[in-house]
Amino acid sequence: MSAGSVGSTTYLELSQEDGGAHKFYEVAVDGQVVTVRYGRIGAGGQTQTTTFPTAEKARAAAAKKVGEKVRRGYAPAVPGQRAPRSVTRRQVASAPSTARAVAPVLWRFATGSSAFGIHVDGEHCWVGNQAGDVYTLDHDGNTLARFSLPDGVKCLVADDFWIYAGCDDGKVYDLSSKLPFAAYDIAADVDIFWLDIHEGVLDVSDRDGRLTVIDHEDEHQWSRRSQGEHAWMVRADDRAVYHGHHRGVTAYAPDGGGELWHTPTRGGVLFGWQEDDVVYAGTAHKVVQRLSKRTGTIEATYACDSAVYSCATSPGGQFVFAGDAASSVYCFDQDGTRLWKLGTGGGSALSMQYHDERLYLVTTDGSLVCVDASGAAVSAAQQGTVPVARDVKLAAALPTYEPATAAAAVTTVAQAPAGAVVVECVSEAGRIRVHVVSEGYDPALNVQFPRAIREPGARYVVDALHTAAGGFYRVRGDIRRLL
Repeated sequence: MSAGSVGSTTYLELSQEDGGAHKFYEVAVDGQVVTVRYGRIGAGGQTQTTTFPTAEKARAAAAKKVGEKVRRGYAPAVPGQRAPRSVTRRQVASAPSTARAVAPVLWRFATGSSAFGIHVDGEHCWVGNQAGDVYTLDHDGNTLARFSLPDGVKCLVADDFWIYAGCDDGKVYDLSSKLPFAAYDIAADVDIFWLDIHEGVLDVSDRDGRLTVIDHEDEHQWSRRSQGEHAWMVRADDRAVYHGHHRGVTAYAPDGGGELWHTPTRGGVLFGWQEDDVVYAGTAHKVVQRLSKRTGTIEATYACDSAVYSCATSPGGQFVFAGDAASSVYCFDQDGTRLWKLGTGGGSALSMQYHDERLYLVTTDGSLVCVDASGAAVSAAQQGTVPVARDVKLAAALPTYEPATAAAAVTTVAQAPAGAVVVECVSEAGRIRVHVVSEGYDPALNVQFPRAIREPGARYVVDALHTAAGGFYRVRGDIRRLL
């Protein structure tokens, strides 16, 4: 690699041929100000700025940072000479269904690209696709809004009423307000496969079979490498983090204290689901298996006719649903008896969720499909009677929201509206934290806030803050800069 120091800027890269790290680190000195930028090679990365008492101390701090990185294997480089490493995208085959009957599809929404992300709650349906589009719809299939994210959506996860989208750019975006923001930035050497979030703690499973745990401040807590690679499953609760990979499911203590149990599954795990006391693993060997969260014991097996790409349950696990590689969807009773198998009427279901007697699927052809899963509708479908599926069209003036990448992109206000909450960015030990200024809140608690718009001394107005179980505040509503 060639030298990469221009004026007061030093640019370094660390790229490992075995598929490991592929990241950069840049240090710029301008008088008393040191700006550090770091991230995946080819991406914009994160930026941190620190002001020192004198220019001499700024240069010394910059030299120290560069020296630390060089000792860890970084070397001078020229920006742009090394290409970004390709992101792993799930390669799936989808064959036509062998089922004799087609599922009773109520409506179908074509997103335009293969879709992995889905979340359904009491008010909305969310779907995210490989093009970086996330759409919200109501339960009748009417489109409400669109979020345009910088890269493909790997999955959508919810934590209470906060919705997060994990993307191929290595960031996890909070979509809970009109201004989506990067709440987490995953390490550059982590090739994300799947995500879950529980009380603000993000759990990341990756291609190499690692589990990486990150707190609400986007700071690494702990990581473990499981026995198998290609970890397509991660689910979390108060008692454990459940990590599914090609050698089975491994449960780890939430605090990183170690492995609680490991259970080999029948085939590599391709998808995971959880209920209060059990987890479900869909595998490449045509089954869904139910495992006890306490012991890891396999309690039931649900046999399909092709590799299982997705699974879900009705509340309490009364019914178990599965989607296979042959564009079929199944329903089983709790003990494993197959109740029905129907064609999706489109591609294979890459993810799914059950809500109020409806099964929502996202498929290889990029569709969000709403299936009537009531007993009467399925019985009629098995006899060949299905409703005419409605093809959902985009609303003529669909609101579209994009992430804020700079403070200038945020709406400014001269004063805080009545009832709003004021927060302030402060510098603490070289990091910019956000605390509450308004009365009635604990000023010692940090606020989960977009890193891209943090500036020391800057104040922002938010609609509301909610206290998370992890001891921090989450933003609810819009973010505006206070002049």
